[in-house]
Amino acid sequence: MQEVNTVSQVNMYIKNLFARDYALKRLRVKGEVSNCKYHSSGHIYFTIKDKTSQLSCVMFSSYRKHLDFRMQEGQSVIVDGSVSVFERDGKYQLYAVAVTQDGAGRLYEEYEKLKKRLLEEGLFDDSRKKKIPEYAKKIGVVTAQTGAVIQDICNVSRRRNPYVQLILFPARVQGEGAHQTIIEGIRYFEKTDVDTVIIGRGGGSIEDLWEFNQEALARVIAGCKKPIISAVGHETDTTIADYVADLRAPTPSAAAELAVFAYREFEIGLREYAYTLNRQMEHILQICKMRAKQYETLIGHAGPEDQIRQKRLLIADSSERMRRIVEQRLTSAKHQLALYIEELKGLSPLDKLQSGYSYVSDQQGKHISSVKEAAVGQTLQLTMADGTLEATVDGIHSGINGGNGADYGKKSDAGGII
Repeated sequence: MQEVNTVSQVNMYIKNLFARDYALKRLRVKGEVSNCKYHSSGHIYFTIKDKTSQLSCVMFSSYRKHLDFRMQEGQSVIVDGSVSVFERDGKYQLYAVAVTQDGAGRLYEEYEKLKKRLLEEGLFDDSRKKKIPEYAKKIGVVTAQTGAVIQDICNVSRRRNPYVQLILFPARVQGEGAHQTIIEGIRYFEKTDVDTVIIGRGGGSIEDLWEFNQEALARVIAGCKKPIISAVGHETDTTIADYVADLRAPTPSAAAELAVFAYREFEIGLREYAYTLNRQMEHILQICKMRAKQYETLIGHAGPEDQIRQKRLLIADSSERMRRIVEQRLTSAKHQLALYIEELKGLSPLDKLQSGYSYVSDQQGKHISSVKEAAVGQTLQLTMADGTLEATVDGIHSGINGGNGADYGKKSDAGGII
């Protein structure tokens, strides 16, 4: 009875057959790249094909570090490696250890040399690059008259701003001498009033894009007075024109996005600016009105009329205060005067005279305050409330009412007792 094998046994057997074949261990296979995928693990999975067949390939991340270019669809490459079987899928594939571009090695070397030389000259410096106008009205496009590039640029431009004018300078973008037509287009637009110039073409191999790696074109781009956007190939394609241009776009559609401003967004922005400006103006006007009112008040206070009015009020206030002070002082003085009058009444001789007393003096007016100062026969003046009497001392008696004292005199001629 015939032995039954498992799938794993069969795949292992086939793998061993491949491993024992020395010719499959050291292969160099030429083909066109297809279905190229850069995996997040670092491995590269791709297929190489010719007109009638194809071969699956894988390059592990440990070998990828030696790869000096990025593989793309349609590239012609030479793959060095060995063929073996992936047991899980039962699939044989070429395990690549090195990949080189077929026929592009010399071009790539020339590209690197020119790139290094122009870099040293400063043609790639950001300091010499011109700013792309933010609101371009006219845009010159240097590319092929037919093809997807000009259609993509037109479609994006119409969508973003239908009022922007696109002017096409038809140029050859591939083949020997094509860069001269591109130079003619740049020089043509340099003499016009376009705001920006776009040069570009679709993707391709290094041979297809070689005309954009010409030194003559690079120097014309660097010396152009108009700002230039380079949109050559796909995002992974980079040419000398990209480095020299004022701005590099990954695709022609992206170039149109960068060159043509969005009119609707512009309108919305204008409305927002207008609204903000009106709000700010209203706020500023309110502040100005408040300040004007304050200045008006300040000027009114500082004016002659207000000064006179203030002075009048001050004078009236001062007059009133002075009147009150004078009245207070007069009242106080009157009160004090009344006190003084009462005090003077108690001291006044006239008040004593009104009470029945008399003032005694000699004929010379000297006051006689004691009987000892008078002499018998002396003429004295007695001043009373209603007049003056003259009396002659007839006798002198000491003591009050002469009760116990000595008798010094007699009754006066006037009949009064002294």
